[in-house]
Amino acid sequence: MEKKINLTINDKEVSGRPGMTILEVAGENGIDIPTLCHIPDLPPIGACRLCVVEVEGSRTLVGSCHTPVAEGMVVQTHSPKVIATRKVLVELMLASHPDACLVCDKANICELRRIAADLEIGLPRFRTRKHYYPVEDENSGMLRDMSKCVQCRRCVVACKSPGGEPLFGMAYRGFDSKVVHGHDQPLGSESGENCDACIEICPSGALQKVRKTGEERADRALIIKG
Repeated sequence: MEKKINLTINDKEVSGRPGMTILEVAGENGIDIPTLCHIPDLPPIGACRLCVVEVEGSRTLVGSCHTPVAEGMVVQTHSPKVIATRKVLVELMLASHPDACLVCDKANICELRRIAADLEIGLPRFRTRKHYYPVEDENSGMLRDMSKCVQCRRCVVACKSPGGEPLFGMAYRGFDSKVVHGHDQPLGSESGENCDACIEICPSGALQKVRKTGEERADRALIIKG
């Protein structure tokens, strides 16, 4: 019989299996922890830091996506300290994000926008430089707008070329840090063509499907059809 690890999350006694993370155990027990970088069944990325939680006895908040559960662990996923930290992180993302939600393909399914709404964030308090990159539309199936990228790195981990090699990677440092294709080249006509999986995992609209003439946005169609 597989050993169970007993712990407490938000004053609720739960259990997990060896090797499970706090995020996984919370999810199995209906406890939502926001994240922009996590992809189920793939190794944790730990880039967005939105999944931080408070663990009794720890001096700092820990990332729930890569922290394994331990016997007797006591976790708070929505303590005042955790909420305050998440708000700052999301506000910083919004401050450097383009103000184009009304015309964005991800408008009503954008994960960044949903998390901001859940945290009751309006206009960000911070002022910072924004990233502006030309839209890459050479690819027949996927459009790339890096101005909307939140550097969650999901595409870096999950997207592969037809030959099985990583389609994207990280380059540069600090403010200039960027998800790149090849040696920071535009996405070519064949690379990742018709890769709906890459588009679906992007949380913010940086990767979009190229719509044919007369094809309406999926989220707009859902709204119209009710």
